[in-house]
Amino acid sequence: MKLNGWKKACALLSLCAATAIGSSAQTFTTLLSFDYTNGAYPSGSLIQGFNGNLYGTTGEGGNPLCYGGDACGTVFEITDGGTLTSLHSFDTTDGAHPNAPLVQAADGDFYGATSWGGSFCTPSGCGTVFEITAGGALTSLYSFCSQTSCTDGSTPYSGLVQGKDGNLYGTTSNGGNSQCHDCGTVFKITPAGTLTTLYSFCPQTGCTDGATPNGLVLSTNGNLYGTTYSGGVNHSGTVFTVTPTGKLTTLYSFCAQASCTDGASPGAGLIQATDGNFYGTTEGGGQLHSPLCAKFGGCGTVFKITPEGKLTTLYRFCARRNCTDGAFPDATLVQATDGYFYGTTGHGGTYNPPCDAGCGTVFVISPTTLTVLHSFCSLTGCTDGMSPGGLVQSTNGILYGITGSGGQTSTNCGTITDPGCGTVYSLNMGLGPFVKTNPAMGKVGSVVGILGNNLKGTTSVSFNGTSTTFTVWSGSYIKAAVPVGATSGYVTVTTPNETLTSNVPFHVIP
Repeated sequence: MKLNGWKKACALLSLCAATAIGSSAQTFTTLLSFDYTNGAYPSGSLIQGFNGNLYGTTGEGGNPLCYGGDACGTVFEITDGGTLTSLHSFDTTDGAHPNAPLVQAADGDFYGATSWGGSFCTPSGCGTVFEITAGGALTSLYSFCSQTSCTDGSTPYSGLVQGKDGNLYGTTSNGGNSQCHDCGTVFKITPAGTLTTLYSFCPQTGCTDGATPNGLVLSTNGNLYGTTYSGGVNHSGTVFTVTPTGKLTTLYSFCAQASCTDGASPGAGLIQATDGNFYGTTEGGGQLHSPLCAKFGGCGTVFKITPEGKLTTLYRFCARRNCTDGAFPDATLVQATDGYFYGTTGHGGTYNPPCDAGCGTVFVISPTTLTVLHSFCSLTGCTDGMSPGGLVQSTNGILYGITGSGGQTSTNCGTITDPGCGTVYSLNMGLGPFVKTNPAMGKVGSVVGILGNNLKGTTSVSFNGTSTTFTVWSGSYIKAAVPVGATSGYVTVTTPNETLTSNVPFHVIP
């Protein structure tokens, strides 16, 4: 059973007092505490929209009631100053409990998945894929388990990614192979809602190909890479790659080393860094010297893996006394513009009631030295939140994240051991602004969106030094054509005040 989920509890384990390692350059700010009516228990991570604001989902809360009397969750928009707008409240028929981050496609609309709800699997439903505009108009594109024995998959817990063909790709945690209820699938879905199951996990004896997949990432080679929480040769999860046509290759099976010191059970997907390698975390494996880690087979790791499958363990959590460095990471990493990797752990850090195992941390690692930037529930009443999800770096340079519980006390949700409905927070590390392309790859002549801040008055745009034509749509969004002669490299935008560089290289597709 995964340690993460749409509502994380912090009081699971026993851990002694610890001290977080901080940085004088950082500023942590709680921007918003959810109160159930505007959403509750956010999960996944935020994304930045074309208008510069942040978008996310909550697993519960909102207006309509679901089965059992709870509200089904929301889609929300929030400014960098903390002003929240609820865009949609789910009502089961259109989905329920969106537990994954959104993706904004090249058409400007957002796409996501709900873990429950939809037209099938009464009474709670088996999940949906949906499209929602920036104005909040939602369309249900697909309801899972529409096929006998749910061979099309069910219960998608992870977000979608847009492929270079314009279609969306994702995974389901369950369904697929009719002989294996919780093995999951990889699927492709068109923006119009036509779904194709590309791969069903566990067709092999012992599920050596993996089972229960996490989210996908689009590689610069056009293929998709991901992880599975279970399955593999050692039954501790895998790293895999799959082509857009569904050919899957297992690159690595965790727990290949004695005592699983290489990690076990990755609870989140991968990122591809600027060096071309992939980076991720495992919830288990790694250190075994503490009672906490020994009980769960390790407190988790950070790892690097090449596109060919050579894995290097970069860090093993709970390496410090009382797990002050964190434990059980279950969110995707982000590479910030300083080149370092930032992430979160669901537990560990400085001990503060009500979290008997610590309420989680934010950390930075470079290249193998890990520094804790914040331990959650460090404020009275856990008003800073607890049980964090993933991070995103906005084009203003600041990191933003969510916590699955904690925050200001609400009468509508929370218990003594799990107070508050969750938060949105920012972490300013003093990093400068940049621009981001959407998509991050394209052919010569294709039109690419460029997201940033204070872009009005832009005087030039270039792709790896080759100038191009562009249109300024707003202060946060430009559209530009990939010019003839462009080669793969960084995009630069020159404004009257500064020259901004993209956070990752843009790859020109032949």
